[in-house]
Amino acid sequence: MSKKLEQYLQDNLNYLKENGLYNVIDTVEGANGPEIKIGGQTLVNLSSNNYLGLATEEKLKEAAISAVQSHGVGAGAVRTINGTLDLHVELENTLAEFKGTEAAVAFQSGFNCNMAAIQAVMNKEDAILSDELNHASIIDGCRLSRAKIIRVNHSDMDDLRRKAKKAVESGLYKKVMYITDGVFSMDGDVAKLPEIVEIAKEFDLITYVDDAHGSGVMGKGAGTVKHFGLEKEIDLQMGTLSKAIGVVGGYVAGSQDLIDYLKVAARPFLFSTSLTPGDTKAITEAVKMLMASTELHDKLWENGDYLKAGLKDLGFDIGDSETPITPCIIGDEKKAQEFSKRLKEEGVYAKSIVFPTVPKGTGRVRNMPTAAHTKEMLDRALEIYAKVGKELGIIN
Repeated sequence: MSKKLEQYLQDNLNYLKENGLYNVIDTVEGANGPEIKIGGQTLVNLSSNNYLGLATEEKLKEAAISAVQSHGVGAGAVRTINGTLDLHVELENTLAEFKGTEAAVAFQSGFNCNMAAIQAVMNKEDAILSDELNHASIIDGCRLSRAKIIRVNHSDMDDLRRKAKKAVESGLYKKVMYITDGVFSMDGDVAKLPEIVEIAKEFDLITYVDDAHGSGVMGKGAGTVKHFGLEKEIDLQMGTLSKAIGVVGGYVAGSQDLIDYLKVAARPFLFSTSLTPGDTKAITEAVKMLMASTELHDKLWENGDYLKAGLKDLGFDIGDSETPITPCIIGDEKKAQEFSKRLKEEGVYAKSIVFPTVPKGTGRVRNMPTAAHTKEMLDRALEIYAKVGKELGIIN
């Protein structure tokens, strides 16, 4: 190894470990369900994004197996050669119906969606207004586009209007986009989409909503845009297929012209092999389940409200979450990591979240109850939270 590289790696690893920023990756032994096994220990799992429990749903397993038997394990090519299967077309039609748009296009991951769509639509002659707490994939997608990036204070509509006005009236940019998460994954708050749409109309902004944590959770399952009834007002709806949907991948939904353009201009679509047949069929089955019934969505919210009330009653700082996502905000990064470690030792898996995922000084444990949790599991978790929280002086 290069001596320069070795020194660089050692210095940075030591810094991260000394400041409570180093993340230890655990190995889950078996399925990622409401309870998981790590190192032979069974734990109540409050760290999964498997919001609706669909990652282990029997109907999805059967759909995946059937597709592998009929179509094989891989698509065999990129979408533009002969990697577009009838399964992909069925999925994209289903997604468009689900999101209330003319069309949709599927990608290999949610991260890929943002890398693909932002750079396809925006370029160095444009400007992007971006909420300061947007996901890393949005930030990277904006950088890749080479557009001027203008950071907007989190959910601050006065700041958005002021900066939108300045950007548009400057005459420096051909197009201006505003991009935001629909649900912010670390705090659980929801973007102010009705106000955003008003400002966008005033200044002719392109609107882009990353609904990775809203699809399946908001709008009776159809997402944050649907929650506000704004399907005809948002230009690009992006979402993942790996969280509430329970499989893997991502999508962008919008007008037919938008999707037609992305299929000839979005580089991850052009240069990456498409979703596997098994994944594609399982995703389609999951989306159809959500369109047919709100049962899982309703159970998710019931469990989320239950855990949130329990943690708040114990005295934890859970912030201002408007969704089942429930942070326990500790502040100090090292203490947040120690809290997570002790929870695990006692029987709850709730990972600490520290910089750079959240700003420095806002270290936390992020709790994500799912539709698959039972009340008994959540009660067991709350008892452990009470014990460890008092032990570490986080609550009285």
